Amino acid sequence: MGSRVRVIVRAAACAAVAGAAHAAYNARIVRAPREGPARCREAVSILLPLRDEADRVTPALRSLLAQRGLDDAEILVLDDCSSDGTADVVRRVAGPRVTLLTGTEPPPGMLGKPHACHQLAQRARGSVLVCVDADVVLAPDAVAAAVSLLREADLDAVSPFPRQRAEGLGARLVQPLLQWSWLVLLPLRLAETSPRPSLSAANGQFFVIDAAMLRKCGGFTAVAGEVLDDIALMRAVKRAGGRGVVADGSRVAECRMYATWPQLREGYTKSLWSATGSAPAAVAIAGLLLTVWVLPAAAALAGSRAGLVGYAAGVAGRVVAARRTGGRVWPDSLAHPVSVLALAGLIGRSWRARITGRLVWKGRPV
Repeated sequence: MGSRVRVIVRAAACAAVAGAAHAAYNARIVRAPREGPARCREAVSILLPLRDEADRVTPALRSLLAQRGLDDAEILVLDDCSSDGTADVVRRVAGPRVTLLTGTEPPPGMLGKPHACHQLAQRARGSVLVCVDADVVLAPDAVAAAVSLLREADLDAVSPFPRQRAEGLGARLVQPLLQWSWLVLLPLRLAETSPRPSLSAANGQFFVIDAAMLRKCGGFTAVAGEVLDDIALMRAVKRAGGRGVVADGSRVAECRMYATWPQLREGYTKSLWSATGSAPAAVAIAGLLLTVWVLPAAAALAGSRAGLVGYAAGVAGRVVAARRTGGRVWPDSLAHPVSVLALAGLIGRSWRARITGRLVWKGRPV
C-alpha cells in the first residue's frame, strides 16, 4: 500500500469514527413521540393517498381505524386512479368510518403523490394534517403522540421515521441506510432550528404538519414536481419561516416498503437521482460514501490497522442506528461496506435511468 493511499485510509477512518460518534449523539437527542396513551384535543385530519394498493392497504387502514386519544379526527382516503380494486378494499375494510375520495389524474408538471395529497388537503378540516402511506402500520396512540410532539416542541412539521421492516437480502442491505444516513450526517438540533432548507430530512410515510403552515408554505402544489415531495415539503416549511425536523418514530410506526429486490431496485432508481441533486453531486456523494465506509474495509483486508479502525467505526455507526430505530443489529451491521457499495450502485442506476428518460413509477413517467 502506497504512502498516499495510507494517508487517505487514515483520513477515511477518522471520518468514519466522527460519523459513528455523531450518530451516537443524535441517537441520544433525537426527538420521538412518546409511547403509551396520549391525548389530542384539536381537530386532526389523517390523509391516506392510495394508488394500486389493494394487496397491502388493509393493515394500514385497520391501524388508522384503531387510533385512540383523538377527540376530533377524520380519516380521508383518496383512490388515485387505481386499476386493482383498491377502492373496493377500502369500502370493505373501513366502510363509512372513512371518507373515500376519487382522485383525478395529475395535471402537467405535477407528479402523482403531491397531486393526491393536494386533493386530500383541500378536503381536510383539521388544524393538523397527518399524512400516512399505505405500507405503514401505526400503533394505537401514534397519531395523538405525534401531534403532541409537534405542539410540545413548538414545531410546524415533524416526520416520525417508522421502523423499517427489512426482509430478504437486498432489503436488509439497503433499507437500514435510510435511518443511518440522517443519524450519521444530519445535525438534528441545528436542523430543527436552522432556516437552511439544505438541513432537512423527512419521510412521507408518516408526516405531521400544521394546517396553517401548510397553507403558508404553498401546500403540496409548492412541491408539485418533486419526486422526494416529503423532503421538499420540509424545505418549503423552512423557507416559509417554520420549524420542522425528522424524528424517531420506530416505536409507534412500522413500514415494509418493498417485498422483493426488484421492487426495491425500482423504488430507489425512481428517487435517488433527486436525492443527490445533480450528476456531479451524485458522483461526489458516491465517492465520499465509498471512500469513508468502503475503502477502510478493503484496506483492513490488506492488513491496515487504520483500515480496521475505519471499518469498525462504520459497523459501530450501523449498530447505533439499528438499536435506536428498531432495526436488525447482527449480523447485518458487519456488512456495512457491502450496503454502501449497493447504495452507490443504485445511485448510478438511478442517474442512468434519469438521463435516458426511463424513469417510471406506478405507470406514470417521473
